[in-house]
Order: sequence, then structure tokens, then C-alpha cells
Amino acid sequence: MSQEINVMQPVAKPPLRPRGWARWRFLTLFGAVLVSLAGLRAVTGHDMLTDAGTIRTTLIFAVPIGLAAMGGLWAERAGIINIGLEGMMILGTWFGAYFAWSTDNPWLGLLAGVLAGMAGGLIHAVATVTFAVDHIVSGVAINILMLGAMRYLSILVYSDVPGAGAAQSPKAPSFPDVGLPFVADLFAPVMDSGIFLLSDVASLIVGLTMRMSALTFIAIMMIPLTYLVLWRTSFGLRLRSVGENPDASESLGVPVYSLKYVAVIVSGGLAGMGGVFLATVASHIYQEGQTGGRGYIGLAAMIFGNWRPGGLAMGAGLFGYTDALQVRGGGAAIHALLLLLAVALLAVALWQVRKDRKGLAAAGVITAVLLLVWYFSTDSLPRELATYSPHITTLLVLSLASQRLRPPAGVGKQWRASRS
Repeated sequence: MSQEINVMQPVAKPPLRPRGWARWRFLTLFGAVLVSLAGLRAVTGHDMLTDAGTIRTTLIFAVPIGLAAMGGLWAERAGIINIGLEGMMILGTWFGAYFAWSTDNPWLGLLAGVLAGMAGGLIHAVATVTFAVDHIVSGVAINILMLGAMRYLSILVYSDVPGAGAAQSPKAPSFPDVGLPFVADLFAPVMDSGIFLLSDVASLIVGLTMRMSALTFIAIMMIPLTYLVLWRTSFGLRLRSVGENPDASESLGVPVYSLKYVAVIVSGGLAGMGGVFLATVASHIYQEGQTGGRGYIGLAAMIFGNWRPGGLAMGAGLFGYTDALQVRGGGAAIHALLLLLAVALLAVALWQVRKDRKGLAAAGVITAVLLLVWYFSTDSLPRELATYSPHITTLLVLSLASQRLRPPAGVGKQWRASRS
């Protein structure tokens, strides 16, 4: 009888998270990172860790990764894996640079690059949605095809153009700068004071309000816009439902095929915008191979961000920050991050002890000790290791974040409409 009573007892439900919980978690994590970097700057004396120049350089490296990550987010929220982001970025670099140069108008270059990326997304959508080609195979094929096609177009178009050739275009005009110089002037004394945290916050504000390209501002605005569209509109709800359970969505009258097409085409457009940024803001010319695997790193940032706009922005910022440090400070600046990583691993080990995961705690402590020994026994990282620090960061972050990831339930699955 007692067993029957136990069976009839209601199952305890997990506590509901308060409204806005994810937003506050994002802000708390961002604040913790800023305080940690401020403390690292104060301890090591490397002002480059948080100065305004590093912030601006971080934006330059993070924006194309973030745009590729948002492209991956749109596609995978609709259930389509878009490995072809790299090829769509290549389309954006070539067409963005060509039309910006030929018309002497960077805005027409932006339009052309976005449309070229959308065309690449359309090819991927036709292959994966209509013909049910494996998503990975289609994406890899697009990457290989676009690399060769842009090489052919460069030979065809730039062979007789002075200063250009098969591997690069002539110099393209860039976008105008936007900013708030009076804000930078207001915070400049605080930035130069060196006061813990206050000067670091001032450097962040100055870095975000001085000499920012108009395209950089547009790219940053894509993050809240993507959030509003996908999480605050009925269209976004339907699109996300397609990536979770297309059968249930179809039964409710949702146009599954159409939404998958829209998502993958928008994905390609965002990747194309990232390519335009590389060609007109980061380098001012198209160069063969200039995407440098950023489409793949963008997918890693998206996974790190757990398929959420705020999370992928932090992931793109992390990869962009490590890239900025190795460009501006070389091995010495990244060497300082070893100390921060060791302290973070010790904190994680303590947390694992509280969770009674002694094996993970022991591994964290051992790794932290090795990093501390490495930090105190050297003054700088080897140049080769510093150069590949963004890729190493990608592997470390994904391995640490893999336990809490929750991809859309229907991502990567082939789907066909039910026939009545």
C-alpha cells in the first residue's frame, strides 16, 4: 500500500528560472571576466591586456568570427548544419572587394558581398533541404568550390590590373568611421590613471567609442537584432520549432521547408557580411585565403555560446581577444594569460570538490600547477605557440564547455514532409 502511495505522489519539478535569468548570467560572467583581466593587468603590469588599442583590435578580429557564428546560429536553429560558412565568407570577400573597388563605394560592396553570401546559402539550402544531401558533405563541397571559383574570377578580372593579380584585388575603399569622441575625451584621464578596474572600464568605453568603422557598428547591432527576431517574434518561434521538432511544427501548419530556406539564406548573408568586413575593414583588399578558417572558428564560437546570441558574442570576443594579444603583444602578453588560466582552473577544481567530483578536481589542480610552473619559469611564449593561441583557445573552450551544451534537437537530421 505504501508503494502505491509513493507511486501516486507527484514528481518534483525543477525550479523555474526567473525571467531575465540568462541576461543577468551573461552580465555577471562579463563582469567577472573584466575584473579578472583588470586584476591580471595590475599583477603583471601588462597594460596592453586591457588598453583601448587592444579593445579596438579585438573588435577587428572578433567581428568576422561573430558574423560567421550568427550565420551558424540561424542555420542550426532551423536544423541545418552550415559547414559551408567558410565558403560563403570567401564569396563575401571577393564580391565585396570587387564592387567596392569598381564602384568606389563600400556600401555597394557590402550589398554585393551579402547577396553573394546569400547565394551560397541558397546553394546549401537546395542541396540539404530539397535534395537531402548530407549537411557536412554539402558544406565542405561549397568551401572547396568557392575557393577555386574565386581564384578563377581573380585571374579573369585582375590579370591586367596594376597592383592586383590572381591572389589579390586592388585596394578597396573602406567605410567611414563612427564614434563618440567627447565620450573618449571624458574618460581619457580615468583611463590613463591606472586605477584598478576603473581605468580598465574606461579603456573599454574608449575602445568602443573611438574610430569604429560603420560596418563594425552594424555587425555589433546584428547581435541584439538576431535575439529580438529569433526569441521575441512569432516568426522566430516558428523557425526555432523547425529546428527542434519539424514533424510537430508541420502538424501545426508551420511551413518547414520555407523556414529552413530562409534560415540558411540569412546564414549565408551574415557570413558574406563577415567576408566584406575582412576585405574592406580589416585589410582593404581581397586576398586569397584571408578568411583563414574563421568560418570554422565561428561555428566553434556558436557552440561555445550554446546556440545563443549573447553566448556566441562572448565566444567571438574570446577568440578575437587572444588574436589581438598575439598581434599586439606577441608571446609576452599571452604569457600573462597562463596565470589567469591557472587561477581559473583552481577555482573550477574547488567547485568540482563541492560537487564531489574528485577526479575532475584533481585533474584541474594538476593542470593549474603545471601552468603556474610554466608561467614562473618563463618570460614569454614561443612565437609559434602564440600565433596558434586562438586555435588552441578554441579546443580548450569547447572541451570545457561540452558538458553544458544543448543543441537544437533536430539539427543535422534529414527531414521529409509527411504524405497524407
